[in-house]
Amino acid sequence: MSKATEDIDFETDPEDLPERDDSVAELGAPSVVVHDLHVTYRVFGSKRQPVGGSKLKRLVAKGSAYAGAVTEVRAVRGVSFVAHHGESIGIIGTNGSGKSTLLRAVAGLHPPTEGSVYISGVPSLLGVNAALVKQLSGERNIILGGLALGLTREEIEERFDDIVEFAGIGDAVQLPMSAYSSGMAARLRFAISTAAVPDVLMIDEALATGDAAFRQRSKERIEEIRHAAGTVFFVSHSLASVRAMCNRAIWLDKGVVRADGPVDEVADQYAQFVKELRSAGKDDRDSAQ
Repeated sequence: MSKATEDIDFETDPEDLPERDDSVAELGAPSVVVHDLHVTYRVFGSKRQPVGGSKLKRLVAKGSAYAGAVTEVRAVRGVSFVAHHGESIGIIGTNGSGKSTLLRAVAGLHPPTEGSVYISGVPSLLGVNAALVKQLSGERNIILGGLALGLTREEIEERFDDIVEFAGIGDAVQLPMSAYSSGMAARLRFAISTAAVPDVLMIDEALATGDAAFRQRSKERIEEIRHAAGTVFFVSHSLASVRAMCNRAIWLDKGVVRADGPVDEVADQYAQFVKELRSAGKDDRDSAQ
């Protein structure tokens, strides 16, 4: 099986996923406009280090092998779309298709090589690798995260119990984050990030670590954000999760938009593409997120 498709999860406990709410509130004005976006990485020192010989020869050879070794990776190529207040948009594609890079560019964490990104409001990126201070307790991280979201200490105190309950961490909130499992940390990040309704919420695989109950709570929270005129972007390898959480999907392939439209239509096209790719036994797709 191709590494590009080996972790595509079509059936992540689909019977436990919440049903999608198709009674979508009327869409508002544009919240995100991406115009002809290009993001190119420059990777230095990509050649292999030689082995054998004396230490001096290896050092000299190493310097010559890496000198000038620069590889450009076009992670996002000419992407354009408009998102509106009240939409929940799934970003799908195989490994290396540029999904996470696109999300980080929209969040302002990757400067565009070319093109423009316009956002109405303040974006909030929630990722599995989002930084929390591992040496501090969950309680201290909730306070710091809430302050970073613009909440006052009083507002954080009012929402503290709800955040802990939503994350399902119980008394572990008093423990340092370094003692948390990856699932506990991801659930707490989601709970903190959605404590204040963001204008644009971007989620990168954060729901993959949750059980059925957490997915249901997350789905309800996403619906609250949408109906409060927010916009949600959701990157996931699970088509079942994307279908349940989103009403629109954008399919990226090698950094290019292959399809953009209603979630079921785009998900069906993507599923067929992946099945054909698997059956053909193709090698890794040479792109990088």
